[in-house]
Amino acid sequence: MDLAFQALIMGIVQGLTEFLPISSSGHLIVVPFLFGWTDPFITSLAFSVMLHIGTLAALLAYFRADWVRLIPAGLAAIRDRSFRGDPDRRLAWLLVAATIPAAIAGFLLNDLIETAFRDTGLVAVTLVVGAFILWLADRWGGRTKGVADVTFPIAVGIGAAQALALVPGISRSGISISAARFAGLDREAAARFSFLLATPITVGAAIFELRRLAAGEAGVAISFGPLVVGMLASFAAGMIAIGFLLRYLRTHSLTIFVVYRLVLAAVVLVVWVR
Repeated sequence: MDLAFQALIMGIVQGLTEFLPISSSGHLIVVPFLFGWTDPFITSLAFSVMLHIGTLAALLAYFRADWVRLIPAGLAAIRDRSFRGDPDRRLAWLLVAATIPAAIAGFLLNDLIETAFRDTGLVAVTLVVGAFILWLADRWGGRTKGVADVTFPIAVGIGAAQALALVPGISRSGISISAARFAGLDREAAARFSFLLATPITVGAAIFELRRLAAGEAGVAISFGPLVVGMLASFAAGMIAIGFLLRYLRTHSLTIFVVYRLVLAAVVLVVWVR
């Protein structure tokens, strides 16, 4: 099959699944497995990193107005050593606080998890585990708090929960939305805080992985044309996924994503055991 077409599909998959609570890392393992794609570039670290940069660009583009406010506000809080009742100053530092536990977990555990948890059968299991967590959070979570109600303990808790997302199949957006729902945020607020938090975390992860590539750990020849196709596809699909989920959760539950995860896990297990 044409390499550019495979890159296009993988880019679309990355863009959609990075933000929908169904696990991008799990899908980037499962999709080549289901279609029998074995090209070393498509399954390489280099290609995965570039796809994540495409979704990072989607985050920055979609929330550009927020970051134009939040970055100066966060710096102003340092200068004045005070939030001065400014919700943007407070939110900026809530995001910093939430990023710290996720960054520490990623630094300490990333290499271990990349080697120990990339089995296709295990991804099917973690898809089910993530589905149960998502269903439980949506069923038991509160419905009254917004982003303005997030406290520093809640922010740190959401950040800490994202350590689980290092395991393929759990989902970064899924676990952070679940943690926010358990903390009492309504669905849209939980997704919005999750997406804002994803920006610094994704920047850090991209820098970490690019450092590895610069050290010569790509292991494959880079195919420039398919790479561009995949990155553009992940950017476009990411923009669509962010907007869709924020609108969808205003009036719908997370049940559709729970069902999807369970169906995908069943399909993967059937193919895997054959």
